Amino acid sequence: MLATDSPGPREGGPAERPAALNPIVVIPARLAATRLPLKPLADIHGEPMIVHVWRRAMAAGVGPVLVACAEAAVAEAITRAGGNAVLTRPDHPSGSDRIFEAVERVDPDRAFDTVVNLQGDLPTIDPAVVRAVLAPLADPAVDIATLAATITIPEERTNPSVVKAVAGFPDAPGAAGLRIARALYFSRASVPSGDGPLYHHIGIYSYRRAALARFVALPPSPLERRERLEQLRALEAGMTIAVARVDVVPLGVDTPADLERARALLAET
Repeated sequence: MLATDSPGPREGGPAERPAALNPIVVIPARLAATRLPLKPLADIHGEPMIVHVWRRAMAAGVGPVLVACAEAAVAEAITRAGGNAVLTRPDHPSGSDRIFEAVERVDPDRAFDTVVNLQGDLPTIDPAVVRAVLAPLADPAVDIATLAATITIPEERTNPSVVKAVAGFPDAPGAAGLRIARALYFSRASVPSGDGPLYHHIGIYSYRRAALARFVALPPSPLERRERLEQLRALEAGMTIAVARVDVVPLGVDTPADLERARALLAET
């Protein structure tokens, strides 16, 4: 049985999960990071980073949280903290493939109709952001939902490491308190052209269960290979991705400097 209780009160935020959904949050984790070796186990104030991410996901209160691990050491860290983990094949090409294996193993009857893919390197993420990624799925036409935030640092507009989400957001927030728009494209280039904001894509997703199964069965697509962006595979296959706009890009820990910043941020809480 997966644990569903949150370790603390829910933090405030504009979005609640759509009532018709029954989500599970799955966090893929593997130790083979090149820029920060053993990244999920990196110590942050006495706990591995993956445990901090798990706690934030639990605090979101959207459903049970499962860590999909490539190695036993990560699974052991989560179970020691009181969480749920499942060992997956170590050779998955992406986190999407890893979460699909994990959720199929723990829920073969498909009681959970929605899967949130939360990256394991976001130890400071606001639980409200986890909830926000479910809001676009209130529209039954949406297969996959994700997040973006307005780029405010000029250098990020031209930085190919900052993926841009191309979407025409409405002027006013919708019923969920969020501005939500259909994703037209994702790129490492500075798109769209002309005056106006650019949007930093945040790589957190929620999938309808059937959409996840379809997505991982698709072969890599031409634009996916060209841009090195997995989500383009879904767009090229005609799947609908919607983007909810949030205020802040969560800190992703990829380097030792990022890790020190996360430690400093969490020391303040």
